[in-house]
Amino acid sequence: MSLTSSPSLFPPQTAYYIRSFQFSSWYPHFSGLSIKSTVIRPLSQEFRDYLNSDGVYVPEGSEDNATESILSDDDDDDDDEDEEDEEHPSFSFPELDKQIRECIKAYEAVFPKLNFSSPRDASWILPASSPLKCTSPSDVYLLLKSSDFITHDLSIENVFAGCDDPSSSYELELVLRKWYAMDGSRELRCFVRRNSLVGISQRDTNYYDFLNEPGTKETIARNVKGYWQKNIRNSKHWEENPDYVFDFFLTRDLSRGHIVDFNPYAPRTDPLLFTYEELADLSDASNGVIGYDSVQKDGPELPEFRVIDSRAHPAATTNAPAHQHNMIPIEALSLSSGRDIEEFAELWKKEIHESMAG
Repeated sequence: MSLTSSPSLFPPQTAYYIRSFQFSSWYPHFSGLSIKSTVIRPLSQEFRDYLNSDGVYVPEGSEDNATESILSDDDDDDDDEDEEDEEHPSFSFPELDKQIRECIKAYEAVFPKLNFSSPRDASWILPASSPLKCTSPSDVYLLLKSSDFITHDLSIENVFAGCDDPSSSYELELVLRKWYAMDGSRELRCFVRRNSLVGISQRDTNYYDFLNEPGTKETIARNVKGYWQKNIRNSKHWEENPDYVFDFFLTRDLSRGHIVDFNPYAPRTDPLLFTYEELADLSDASNGVIGYDSVQKDGPELPEFRVIDSRAHPAATTNAPAHQHNMIPIEALSLSSGRDIEEFAELWKKEIHESMAG
């Protein structure tokens, strides 16, 4: 046991530290190692207002193929009631629509995120065969509007919550990334503390046989550590911030990978199959609890790699859909055609009756 006491569970949380993790801060340093992406900014206050507004609906003009209403002319008697129920404001972003369409043309399909957060919790809203795949501006808006996760990025108070020096400036940005079908079994979350890779966690909480093979686990841990040592550890971007969490996607042969995202080493970042207390113990063991000046560099030790080791694992979701508490029927949303939930509820009921009659 070192005479030097163990440091805090987390590094100092400052506005400067948090800003280093917004997409436009880290991506220029790692663009060649990550997924092709485009950052759109500045974004208007009107766009922020749209994301903050109640209800799930898309802006006017954002749909590539407008869907005609299936309500007949006989429903005119309900016009007054419909107008009374329509409370959400009207939004339109023709210039942003154009930029999104240009990205989709260049990338074929995109998935969106904001400065820090992606709408992973709303992936169910688009076809299950291609979650998060957006091929029109309306898809992008629908994902963002249906997500609870991205609301974190809309408030400067949330973004810099817990910081010793809360910031007074913050610019919202929309990130469009080239869409790929990503195999959840190859998604990892990696924890770096005091410039030492101390832990790797399976990110998808399903059980996979191959991840539990001892030889495979060791190979993955060794390859991830080698990648980190070669491409991330000595980056100028992290010279002043030796504490971070990065998400990593392995290639099919498990030998290499792509950086997906960077996250602050902070309570807001999910440690997944670890606790931050366990990560602190691993960091102490790796660094000798001597401090930042005596850091293990190229030793043979591998970071601890944790996976779902059985179908009975407490964290295993098996067949349960992720973020299922956010779900409503996808068929219902396909009927919305820009309407909010209240407006297309009647359409949904009619579709149900017609399908039952058929």
